[in-house]
Amino acid sequence: MLIVWLVLAATLSRCIRASTSISIPITTQDIIAGDVFFEILSPTDLEYTYRLRPAKDFGVTFSQRLEGIPLVLADPPGACQKIRNARDISGGVALIDRGECSFLTKTLQAEAAGAVGAIITEYNPNSPEFEHYIEMIHDKTNRDSNIPAGFLLGKNGVIIRSTLERLKRVHALINIPVNLTFTPPSKINHPPWLGW
Repeated sequence: MLIVWLVLAATLSRCIRASTSISIPITTQDIIAGDVFFEILSPTDLEYTYRLRPAKDFGVTFSQRLEGIPLVLADPPGACQKIRNARDISGGVALIDRGECSFLTKTLQAEAAGAVGAIITEYNPNSPEFEHYIEMIHDKTNRDSNIPAGFLLGKNGVIIRSTLERLKRVHALINIPVNLTFTPPSKINHPPWLGW
């Protein structure tokens, strides 16, 4: 009797595991998990949907939808000093290189240049964080930003920057944020160079 019970319990356990692993699909909500998405409208080489990790404890949220807004490479790329191309960045979103100063400092420099948002990314492919999302935290100073900021995966940042430079483009046009709540993961137009 004990052997029959053990065989029945093992069979039932396998059936439950098999049925749960088959019947519970990954949803877009599982993927999003508090992240923000934006899409590049032009240039065509970059027309994909990208994921950002919003700043954890500074700035404001990406709640206001911005359509057809310029995404501009910051000059200097690290934005630790005054941004020289403020005329191009004003009214747009600044794309900034990580490193040398705090995420908040970079965001404040973008805000001072007239940006309505900041996207910070890792451009160094040798960095251990190149293929990871980083939690952008406050630098514990007595400052805060009035614009949203988010972290972009390094591979995406490098490809966006190099494509804009190759095409001699001052900016890309983006929509941010993009609501993907009811879009199945397989239908998200993610960049082909990523494996998510």
